[in-house]
Amino acid sequence: QVQLVESGGGLVQAGGSLRLSCAASGRMFSRYAMGWFRQAPGKEREFVAAISRSGDTSYVDSVKGRFTISRDNAKNTVYLQMNSLKLEDTAVYYCAADMTGRYIAPRELYAYDYWGQGTQVTVSS
Repeated sequence: QVQLVESGGGLVQAGGSLRLSCAASGRMFSRYAMGWFRQAPGKEREFVAAISRSGDTSYVDSVKGRFTISRDNAKNTVYLQMNSLKLEDTAVYYCAADMTGRYIAPRELYAYDYWGQGTQVTVSS
């Protein structure tokens, strides 16, 4: 079983930046695709970004050019650098692990096997 622990959320003004981290347990992290999702109040959880085991990335259109997903396999950690934050980025952010070992960066919730507990990101005006 894989445990995922997110950190780095908080309150930031519009236009500011935050970096989220997600630390994973286990020794097979380099084989996982990792994803970030978010869920705003009253809305469904949505895809934000993903990175494959080979480093290929995928983003939802609304964050392209502002968010960057990266991974450090030596630290079993995936990051989400968020710049130029907007009010609509306010949500609970979740990281997720796809353990199938595929060389893709999945955008679908059902592709992921394990989820973290989430970290709150609040963007104020």
